[in-house]
Amino acid sequence: MKKTLEHFQQEIEYDSTEMRAFFLCVGRRIQAIRKKKGISQLELSNMLGFKSTSLIAGAESGYHNIKFSLEHLYKISKALNVSIKEFFDFE
Repeated sequence: MKKTLEHFQQEIEYDSTEMRAFFLCVGRRIQAIRKKKGISQLELSNMLGFKSTSLIAGAESGYHNIKFSLEHLYKISKALNVSIKEFFDFE
């Protein structure tokens, strides 16, 4: 039996509160690593090619729907010189 995209979408259930908590944990972990390395939000933003700290500050604090994309996580890992898996070491 061939499964359609709709079939898979129906099987996936998650708690939006849990998802927000997950993104916040990733943001806080990045914040902790950044601070440990003595890098400011502005410095990290500039390393990523941004002119303001809005993405970094927003994602680190869990502000509204601001969150890091996979591309952001990759670039941040390079800028902070850490493995990307360290961003998920919060359990």
